[in-house]
Amino acid sequence: MKSLKNYSVPFTGLKLGKHLFEFDINDAFFDEFEYSLVKKANLKCTVELDKQETMLVLSFHIKGTIDANCDRCLSPYPLQMDIKEQQVAKFSEEEADPDEELIILTKNDHDINIAGLVYEYINVAMPFITVCDNVGNTPWCDKEMLDSLNKLTADTEQKEKTDPRWDVLKKLNEK
Repeated sequence: MKSLKNYSVPFTGLKLGKHLFEFDINDAFFDEFEYSLVKKANLKCTVELDKQETMLVLSFHIKGTIDANCDRCLSPYPLQMDIKEQQVAKFSEEEADPDEELIILTKNDHDINIAGLVYEYINVAMPFITVCDNVGNTPWCDKEMLDSLNKLTADTEQKEKTDPRWDVLKKLNEK
């Protein structure tokens, strides 16, 4: 968890207005999360912090590639990511309503660790089914694997054809 301390945005001492922070999101970042869907990535996270009197508005832009495996042919391919999200942090001594998606900052807070937010944004942006032939016009899918799958599918279809003698018996059962 030590490397996640590098993903802090210090806001104490900053003037009111917008400030830019950049972070590299790579394999070491995802190694810190035990059950991460993503293992290898090369992403750049830009955080624009808009400091106001009573709150901070964090605008995230995460762009780059993630090493993914095609769910169809199992071949690895680079999945392009372009994520834009926003988070509001409010200065208050009161506890937040659990339904609100706010970060509450007290007077003792000096920075915001954004590692959890970045991790969540990336995992939520991952497609449910990753297919490599959706990447531009380049046919990434492994032709040998697809041919093997098509052959297996054809074999199972042939096995599913029934013996014509059973069709006569099925007709007896319907009466």
